[in-house]
Amino acid sequence: MDQFLTVNVVTPAGLVYDHHAKIVVARTTDGEIGILPHHAPIIVPLTIDEVRVKRIDSDTHVDWVAVNGGILEVRDNVVSIVADSAERDRDIDVSRAERAKQRAERQIEEAKQVEDIDQLRRATVALHRAINRINVSKHS
Repeated sequence: MDQFLTVNVVTPAGLVYDHHAKIVVARTTDGEIGILPHHAPIIVPLTIDEVRVKRIDSDTHVDWVAVNGGILEVRDNVVSIVADSAERDRDIDVSRAERAKQRAERQIEEAKQVEDIDQLRRATVALHRAINRINVSKHS
């Protein structure tokens, strides 16, 4: 068998994802990164975005994971992602994500009216997380 990657996504709640892959694509704070087998060791910060994992069992089998920031580490063909929260596309509660998006949009408007920069920043992050979860859910 060709070389492959072992991919783990871990949150404080435990292991969210654990499979073998041909390639992993994620968005770092500096842009998109693709990890193939034999990648040099690296540790990079991730943004709130989707992680795409092309599985080894089929060329068309791709898993999508919504990751809310975190760290990606590559070492010895193991890709480890540690994030505050992460969900596979099939596990996302879309109606809950839609409600979170609406709530964040309301909070953004309220923060703008009272000029609360901290509330605006928190609400913007919440909105980004909700939109990411909604977008990832569409892949399932």
